[in-house]
Formats: sequence, C-alpha cells, structure tokens
Amino acid sequence: MVFYSQQVSKNMKRIEAIIPNNKMSLVVSAIEGAGVTGITVVDSRGRGKGARPSVRSSRGTKMQPAEYNNLITAITIVDDSKVEQVINAILDIASTGTSGDGKIFISSVEETIDIQTKRRSKDTP
Repeated sequence: MVFYSQQVSKNMKRIEAIIPNNKMSLVVSAIEGAGVTGITVVDSRGRGKGARPSVRSSRGTKMQPAEYNNLITAITIVDDSKVEQVINAILDIASTGTSGDGKIFISSVEETIDIQTKRRSKDTP
C-alpha cells in the first residue's frame, strides 16, 4: 500500500486556486482530469479587482456592495512535473478574461507527515 506522504518527492508544489464559488465543480473536475486525486476545497471570502455583489442594507431599503466576495480556495499538492498541467486545467475553466477570475498561488512543499502512520516524506525512499 502506498500512502500519500510516500509519494512526495523532493520537488513537490502546493497549488492554491482562489476562484469564484460558481466555478468550483468545474475546476475540481478539471484538476481531477489532470490526474490529481487529493484536493481540499475551502469556502473563503475576499476582495480584489472583481465586482462585488450587491446586498440589501440592514433595513432592506437600499442596495450596497457586499464587503467581500464569496470564493472557493482549491488546494492540492502535486509533483513538480504536473504543475503546468494542473495550472492549465484551472486556467482553461476559470479564466474568462475579466477581473474577478481569481488567482493561483504556487509554493514549494518542504515535507509532509501522514498523521495515521506518522511517516514523514523525508523518511521514505
């Protein structure tokens, strides 16, 4: 049996895609289509260049822009060789060419620890 932490090589990347919540299912399917099986999805709120939705004031008499947009953050860890494939899968689905499409962040993963087995990525061959 191969544990997720055993699959970690020296060149793993964490990809975080912050996208509008209406794109979640399509983006997750696209990431899975790129051969990735482990994905974490987190409800998030934020604001950037994109238009914010309008909400009613506390009395309901006037509309005003919401303080934050409702977003989804999809997080996955992949081998360096799959990074471009995953990024392109996300971009193909999420990019409309307008502000508010979201952001993708890529960072290096130093080590992983499987909580069940207590194995560390550096301890595995």
